[in-house]
Amino acid sequence: MSLGYPGGDHVDGVLRQWQSAAPDRDASPMALFTRLYRLSKYVDRRVTRVFREHGLHEGEFDLLATLYRSGDARGLTPNALRSAAVLSSGAMTHRLDRLEGAGLIRRTANPEDRRSVLIQLSAAGERLFLDLLDDYLTTLRALQAPLDDTQKQALADALRTLLLPLEATDDV
Repeated sequence: MSLGYPGGDHVDGVLRQWQSAAPDRDASPMALFTRLYRLSKYVDRRVTRVFREHGLHEGEFDLLATLYRSGDARGLTPNALRSAAVLSSGAMTHRLDRLEGAGLIRRTANPEDRRSVLIQLSAAGERLFLDLLDDYLTTLRALQAPLDDTQKQALADALRTLLLPLEATDDV
């Protein structure tokens, strides 16, 4: 059963159904948030496919990306990584163990704190990350292709406006 209409999408059909089923309720917020939810599902599927093609999961990509973009050749402490990725220490340890086992990162002694280690990208990790980054960015560009530059900027600005108060008051 198609819920859209010519020139419309699934959500247009859902909104028509809500209008018919509950005409006394304003379902208009669904126009935005149901589309965001559905879009996130489609994006997640495509991006997950890219990560899997490179043998990684999203969380592992996130850790490698954090290490790469930190610009600190010495590496980052596990706590700094955990904070950036918003992970529990157990989840962080599991991901680090997997990445280290795959030869993508290395743990080195922290010269500033003997009780701590620094996590660094290995040369193999950097190569894999940059290849993956290229494929990831290509995928994101393809996903945003229906938008012109003005629409891309307006959407990014509007989403930032929605995101800022949530980031200020909520843990992700």
